[in-house]
Amino acid sequence: MKVIYDRETDTLTVIFAETPVVESDEEKPGVILDYDGDGNLVSIEILDASRRVTSPERIEYRVALPMP
Repeated sequence: MKVIYDRETDTLTVIFAETPVVESDEEKPGVILDYDGDGNLVSIEILDASRRVTSPERIEYRVALPMP
């Protein structure tokens, strides 16, 4: 998984898989979901990210541990 914030375009992109995008849907204005040929989510793109996301330049990543 990759997370990219482009300051010039103010775009935040989360890439889940490095597969070709076949279809894109703008579910809500400024939020674009990209899908591969099998309908799997490939990436999410957030336009005007600095207005929609708190601190788009900061990333926190956690892996939940399995329950004992």
